[in-house]
Amino acid sequence: MKKIIALVAALCMVFALCACGGSSAPAATSAPAAEAPAAEAPAADAPAAGGPSESLTFVTGGETGTYYAFGSVIAQYVSANTNLSVTAVSGNGSKANVEDMDAGAYQLGFCQSDVMSYAHDGTNIFAETGAVDSFSAVAALYMEQVQIVTMNPDIKTVEDLRGKSVSIGALGSGVYFNAVDVLGCYDMTIDDITPVYQSFGDSADSLKDGKIDAAFIVAGAPTTAITDLSTSGQVYLVSIDDEHVDKLLAASPYYSKYTVSADTYGMPEDAQTVAVAAMVLARNDVSEDAIYTFVSTVFDNADQLQHGKAAELSLEFASSISSVPYHPGAARYFAEKGFDVA
Repeated sequence: MKKIIALVAALCMVFALCACGGSSAPAATSAPAAEAPAAEAPAADAPAAGGPSESLTFVTGGETGTYYAFGSVIAQYVSANTNLSVTAVSGNGSKANVEDMDAGAYQLGFCQSDVMSYAHDGTNIFAETGAVDSFSAVAALYMEQVQIVTMNPDIKTVEDLRGKSVSIGALGSGVYFNAVDVLGCYDMTIDDITPVYQSFGDSADSLKDGKIDAAFIVAGAPTTAITDLSTSGQVYLVSIDDEHVDKLLAASPYYSKYTVSADTYGMPEDAQTVAVAAMVLARNDVSEDAIYTFVSTVFDNADQLQHGKAAELSLEFASSISSVPYHPGAARYFAEKGFDVA
C-alpha cells in the first residue's frame, strides 16, 4: 500500500510540473488581442506602412508652361519614391503663387527669382502689400528666359513693339515686370504698347489667330506653348542687343544674359535675351524633414527625372541664392553636399 501511495504522489507531482511549464502554443495566441500591451499598438494618427508621412501641394504655373510640366514630373517622382506625397497643381504665376502660399493654400511653389526678392523685400509688385515673410528658398532649378515671341517677321527689335498689341502675361504673374524692365531699357513703357494679360497658352492661341502681335513668355526654353505654336507657322524671338542688355543688367542685376539657339523653335537665327532663375519656395511651417526629403530626392536622382530641364540641375546653382534665406531642410541637404547656405 505504501508503494501505491508513493507512486500516486509521484504522478501528481509530474502533472503539476507539466502544468507549470505552459502549453506548446505561443503565449500571444492564448491571450485576446485586446490584452496586448498598449505600447505595441500603432498610434491612432500614424501612417499605414508604406503610406505618406506628410502631404504637400506644389503650385506651379499654366499648363502649357515649364513650371507645370517640370513640377508635375518632380511631384510624381518624389511621391512614388519616398513617404512624402507631393501633388502638383497649375497656378497663375510667380506673384500669385507667393500670395497663395502666404494664405496657406499651398506648401510649395515655383517663383521667378526676381519676384521672390520683391516679395521678401516688399518692393515693386509687393510695395503696396508689404514684405512676405512666410516662405523660404528651397532651390534654384534652372534659368527662365525672357522670350518675346512673334509670328510677324517685321518685328525685329523691342522698339518695333511700339503701338503693337502685346501680351505681358497673366494677371498676377511676374512677366509684367519683366516686360516693364525690358521696355524700360529701350526708354519705353507699357503705355507705348497695347497690353494684353494672357497666360502662355492663351498668348500662343492669340498669336496663331492674329489677335496680338507679340507676347512676353518668361519660362525655361523650350516652352510648350511656343513649341506648339511653331507647328502652326514660323515663330521668331525678338533679340535684345548687347547695348540694351548691358543697360538692363546695370539697372536690374538679377538678370543674366542668355542666348536661345535657333534650333529651339526652328527659328532662322539665334536670339539674345536675358533670364532669371526658376525657384522652388516652401512655407516656413513645412517640416524640415519633408523639405530635406524633397530636395534630396530631386537632386540625388536628377538623371531619373523625365524632363529636359533635369539636365540643368546643379547643386552649385541650386544653393547660390543669397537674397532669401533657405529653408532648414534644404540648408541641411546642401550642407551635407558641401554647400553652406546659412
